[in-house]
Amino acid sequence: MTEVLPGDIVLRRKGPVMHQGIALDDGRVLHNTPRRGEHVSSMEDFRRGKALRARRLDESQRARALRHAREAAEGKAQRYHLFRNNCEHTVTRATTGEPRSQQLLAVAAGLVVGAAVLVAIRHPVAAVGIGYALCRKLRKRR
Repeated sequence: MTEVLPGDIVLRRKGPVMHQGIALDDGRVLHNTPRRGEHVSSMEDFRRGKALRARRLDESQRARALRHAREAAEGKAQRYHLFRNNCEHTVTRATTGEPRSQQLLAVAAGLVVGAAVLVAIRHPVAAVGIGYALCRKLRKRR
């Protein structure tokens, strides 16, 4: 397992996307799921048997993320919403103050481009391939 410092972003694969959370100083993780919204769970529960990755943040971002995580753990947590408050929104709100989901934007862009290609060339396999390639490229830019 990757060394994780309190306030770092932790990630694990969840189907085609990465599930994200914020490591706390007691070995637990703040994350956001459809059933429970923003909540704190053990690192093992977060991992669900998958490989864990960590994205190291600078000291000020880690401190900000920990403050946000503590507030959420004290009952100021928000409910899950795929388009307005998913796990990536939770992490970016905690680290930058602005909720964003690059993964969601990449998927949406891939769908739009795939649909446009389908309309233009009427070849579904090419449309899916081009949309998927764009989605992967946009996700890697983060």
